[in-house]
Amino acid sequence: MIYTSDRDASSIVIPDTPVHEYALRHAQRLGDKPALIVGPSGRTLTYAELHISIDRVAAGLAARGFSKGDVLAIFSPNIPEYAIVFNSVARLGGINTTINPLYTTRELTNQLNDANARFLFTTPSFLDKVLEAAPNSSLEEIFVLGDSSQATPFTDLFSSGDDPPNTVISARDDLVVLPYSSGTTGLPKGVMLTHYNLVANLCQFHAFEARPRLEEDDMVLAVLPFFHIYGMVVVMKLALSYGATIVTMPRFDMEEFLSLIHI
Repeated sequence: MIYTSDRDASSIVIPDTPVHEYALRHAQRLGDKPALIVGPSGRTLTYAELHISIDRVAAGLAARGFSKGDVLAIFSPNIPEYAIVFNSVARLGGINTTINPLYTTRELTNQLNDANARFLFTTPSFLDKVLEAAPNSSLEEIFVLGDSSQATPFTDLFSSGDDPPNTVISARDDLVVLPYSSGTTGLPKGVMLTHYNLVANLCQFHAFEARPRLEEDDMVLAVLPFFHIYGMVVVMKLALSYGATIVTMPRFDMEEFLSLIHI
């Protein structure tokens, strides 16, 4: 039996647009409006700062030889820099592989090698695990948020200007992310998703109801992890594409969760 929607699908147009352009199409207009806020500390990244940071980090990665088709691993909790790194890699035609920060060293090493990741972004709390995995992996350089003598400070990527190379991206053909399955039937497997896959998913949510689910004045509490496809697309990308504000939680804590809702 074939089931069909009672909605007119002919009205849904999926643009052949790179996902970073689609998700950030309001960024320059929104300017000083908060794009991401760190829930525990209140640290804020505006849409203008997000737009500029993406270009600068993309330029920094390009200066290190990162180019179309290369893979960068993100091993991090939910923080504003997650959106910066993800979109900078997409801007260059690269591929993000998003990794569960609770992975063991063995699990981390397996995904790094399976995805053939050249670079990795992490935070200080997970650096020891990365350093343990790195010698047995494909990694060439590790970027960490903050200062460290054992990895490259993330801020170094901001020192190459704000004019990254313009990369020709085929939205339908070029991969942008390699999230991994849970491993229920063996080792986790990389899911090859193109720019068009993610844009189509965002368009699905835009067309899900006659009335928009989000507005620019809305705030979205990012409880679901960005490494997971739900947190990545339905929270991070969808909220930014509406021009809403994302409040990030590095880890779920019930008391903090309730206090953030109350605010």
